[in-house]
Amino acid sequence: MVRSYRRYEAGASFGTVCTASSNTVWTADASSRSTGAGRAYVGANEDVLCWDVKKSELLSRWSDKDNKAEVTALAPCAAQPDLFAAGYADGSIRIWDALSAQIVVSFNGHRSAVTHLQFDREGARLASGSRDTDVIVWNLLSETAEFRLRGHKDQITGLAFLQTRVSGRQSPHTDEAVDVADEDGEVEEKYLISTSKDALIKLWDLTSPHCVETHVAQTNGECWALGISPDGQGCITAGNDGELKVWRIDVDALSELDSRLGESKKQDILISQGIIRRQGKDRTIGVSFHPRQDYIAVHGSEKAVEIWRIRPADEVHRHMLRKRRRRREKAAAAGETLPAENEDKIGTPTVDDIFTPYVIIRTTGKVRSTFWAQPARSTKSLQLLVATTNNQLELYTITHHRAQQQQPPTNKDSPEYTRALAVDLPGHRTDIRTLALSSDDRMLASASNGQLKLWNLKTQSCLRTLDCGQALCSAFLPGDRIVLLGTKSGDLEMYDIATATLIQSLPAHEGHAIWTLAVAPDGRSVVTGSADKTAKFWRFDVVDEEIPGTRRTTQRLTLTQTRELKLSDDILALTFSPDHRLLAVATLDLTVKIFFVDSLKLFLTLYGHKLPVLDLTISSDSKVIATCSADKHVRLWGLEFGDCHKSFYAHEDSVMAVRFVPHPIEREEGRLLFSAGKDGVIRSWDGEKFVPIQRLLGHKGEVWAMAVSRTGETVVTAGHDKSLRVWGVGDDLIFLEEEREREVEELHERSLAENLDRDFRDEDGDGNEEVAAAGKQTIGTLTHGEKVLEALELCVADLEAMNNHEREKQRNPNAAPPQRNPVFLARGNVTASQYMLQTLSAIPTPALNDALLVIPFSSLPNLFTFLSIFLRERMRPELAWRVVYFLLQVHMQQIVASGHLKGVLEEVLEACERWQEGERRVVGCNLAGLGVLGREVREVEVGGGGWLGDVEVEEEAVEKGARGRKRGFVGVG
Repeated sequence: MVRSYRRYEAGASFGTVCTASSNTVWTADASSRSTGAGRAYVGANEDVLCWDVKKSELLSRWSDKDNKAEVTALAPCAAQPDLFAAGYADGSIRIWDALSAQIVVSFNGHRSAVTHLQFDREGARLASGSRDTDVIVWNLLSETAEFRLRGHKDQITGLAFLQTRVSGRQSPHTDEAVDVADEDGEVEEKYLISTSKDALIKLWDLTSPHCVETHVAQTNGECWALGISPDGQGCITAGNDGELKVWRIDVDALSELDSRLGESKKQDILISQGIIRRQGKDRTIGVSFHPRQDYIAVHGSEKAVEIWRIRPADEVHRHMLRKRRRRREKAAAAGETLPAENEDKIGTPTVDDIFTPYVIIRTTGKVRSTFWAQPARSTKSLQLLVATTNNQLELYTITHHRAQQQQPPTNKDSPEYTRALAVDLPGHRTDIRTLALSSDDRMLASASNGQLKLWNLKTQSCLRTLDCGQALCSAFLPGDRIVLLGTKSGDLEMYDIATATLIQSLPAHEGHAIWTLAVAPDGRSVVTGSADKTAKFWRFDVVDEEIPGTRRTTQRLTLTQTRELKLSDDILALTFSPDHRLLAVATLDLTVKIFFVDSLKLFLTLYGHKLPVLDLTISSDSKVIATCSADKHVRLWGLEFGDCHKSFYAHEDSVMAVRFVPHPIEREEGRLLFSAGKDGVIRSWDGEKFVPIQRLLGHKGEVWAMAVSRTGETVVTAGHDKSLRVWGVGDDLIFLEEEREREVEELHERSLAENLDRDFRDEDGDGNEEVAAAGKQTIGTLTHGEKVLEALELCVADLEAMNNHEREKQRNPNAAPPQRNPVFLARGNVTASQYMLQTLSAIPTPALNDALLVIPFSSLPNLFTFLSIFLRERMRPELAWRVVYFLLQVHMQQIVASGHLKGVLEEVLEACERWQEGERRVVGCNLAGLGVLGREVREVEVGGGGWLGDVEVEEEAVEKGARGRKRGFVGVG
């Protein structure tokens, strides 16, 4: 009988506030009367989290079960506040609806991680930049990619749409008339600014599209950030060594750029104004303008955010007067005579005169991103949301400049800021190094450098947070009321869960790191292994302790050393056998030594690993020991003779943890083994048949610790991404042959999609063009394309059979109908054209073009036949024409060269013209009907006693507006 295994599936993921791979976005509370501090949207590995900043409460989690890539960029939509764009490390983009936490549309065009996203003012377009050096403009209305902009040579670091006034608009009535817009405040966004790590800043015309200007943004190598002023008339680029370059954007010249295309004299749109330098000399990765105030937040990769202030015109004037007076005083003191100056001329201010440092905010972690918070209620202070790389959010309140001037003279030179709110309790600040499960598998203890947290494993809520040392190992003591930690300083720390207090801190190994500890199976003692080359045995004792200030005593648990085992090298891992007969110790000399627990005599020595053994575990029957090492291997050994049963090449990096199921319910699971490595993968193995079972993917970094429940129903892992992940048993079973076949198929499909995408890129050109099509072949598009080909094969055969049957019925009315494919009957006996339309309609709109690229040229005649049927019978003609238009663009050269598609293309064109003529008639009829309804409404208002004067005034205003619109005529020669 074929052996089956239980499949483990990804469960809850918790413990992450925000990750260092993504920026943060702040929005105000929906209610105008709310007194909250707003909401923060952050990337948390592969999810997007929404936090209530004031309550430190998780409001929602946006998760896509088909996505394993981490979030790398977030952007809000100003036109629709409930829409957010999220970019991922695999190059995909998802538009999320904040109200329903559902995906509105997905895009996939980049071939590397998305680094920047930017919506336009109307929310109809989205610009995305990536590490693949390309910029793609997406149309959210049609759910398609407009084009790909090439020109940068390194990853994109900044994007911004530019608003310009509308200079002219083409008349809809004639090709020659141009209606000049004269409405105040009407703007359009036809231009895009992009910056890249290649130290270039580019201005793109999105209507042509082409690159208008290119400038060197930074003089010292790389450009890492772009900030646009709220009025769109200036920007700042930032790079290495604290250099900030200020640019002026000539918006008026940009508006008239189209009319100056024929002129020989070139006028720069981006004009450099100078360089300012921040106090920090590290790489600047963020520049953010306040949307309503004259403040700028600038930060690098250190624990500081510099706030700069833009002086208003009157203050700049006073500053220049003071500057001139100081210059004269300095010259007089030096005995020099300056030439006479006009009192009205104070000189031209430089960027150093306009931008002045205001305050430096010292944060508790390295800054990843900042966002200016704008409370609904008016306030005299500023609020800045800071996301740090150590898994926390901080909201700082900064005193406004005007309020600072009202302070006493002693405080005017030091602007105040306070850390008002923070979201830090739900996660660790540093990497989680050790995990421990309680005996009933309900509580989880996780420890890092400085923090010990207790979690409810069912609700994923943090029960306790305690300060501790730099923890390296941990365990629940019998009774699940006390947690024991071993620290790098050599101390054993005992914490009472109920009172959240430190019971005892025992200097067990005198300053040497305690790498491992294990509680004896009888629950009466614990053994610790340290870098001081000793393993010490500690007995649990209960002593009476006097309560200070009283005569009463209370009982307290303490540790008493009983024995000591000295070895020749540092002890890295140790464990007891479940029968409490043997003690296995892994040392730095690459060996594992097995001792008898009662006499501490050496029983076995296991040789074989090429690098130190990092963890070990013994099976529930005390017959097999598994060891894992930094040599990327897992080895299984027999405890009777010390022979190596099997050696697995388990991971792509060091294997950090290995665990057997402690108390399996079924005998077959007694040798079920789990391993976790620095490659971020958790694997399960059959230790009896020596075969791999399953790979569990989800972590975005090294996995440092792992804990397995008593019966193996749950596996908990933690690592560098500061997330705690729960893997639980699902409903499906694993059959090894099917699992290996599935892995091979996935590998084949992935390689096939990569080859198709590579061929598509080669056909697209050599990469030197500025503009290219935005497409990408993935497993999803490949699957959709194969479904279209399969449906096309079935539908062509069915269509021919039904046509033959119709011709046969003309000769013999009693002819029997042909036998149709069961697929059509299962869909409700649909026709071939209906089934083909359902197949095309099932393809997501963003993936339609990429799926059509899979269809070979030989299948085009049959596909065009069905498309002509769709257009002729009005079966989603918009979709049919989009498919026709795209296929003509892709295969135009072959179509022209072959010529055998002329007949079917003529049928498509005739059907399309008839459809367009019908649509024009419908639109004309509707316009005529609206005109009739409008006249009837006016007649009813006049006849029903309405104000005739108001109607006349309205008509006069309409006529005046029609006459007032200017029209210019352009001669076409």
